Amino acid sequence: QVPLVQSGGGSVQAGGSLRLACVASTITSGTTYIGWFRQAPGKEREGLATINISSENTYYAPSVQYRFTVSQDKADNTVYLQMNSLKPEDSAMYYCAAGSPGRLSLLQRLGYRYWGQGTQVTVST
Repeated sequence: QVPLVQSGGGSVQAGGSLRLACVASTITSGTTYIGWFRQAPGKEREGLATINISSENTYYAPSVQYRFTVSQDKADNTVYLQMNSLKPEDSAMYYCAAGSPGRLSLLQRLGYRYWGQGTQVTVST
């Protein structure tokens, strides 16, 4: 298994910033992407951003592009999600995930096999 341990999150006012971290202690063969998802109460889990762990190419959902940035520190096996200009509608439980999604489904949860424990982000007005 690929244990993914998340940190960061918390509460912030609208317009503020937060950074989430996801540590993947081991990367199994075949894992190509580490992505970030979120799920608000009563809503489907939404793919936000993902990074190819080899090429470091990144992909974003339109709802977060230009506000969120995904990056990785290979030395520490850590993937980050920097979230700027946060809005109340960004409030949700955030998850990192690792897997090998297809090129046309990079932000779909189906392609991700391993999941972090989740961390809450709350943005107030």
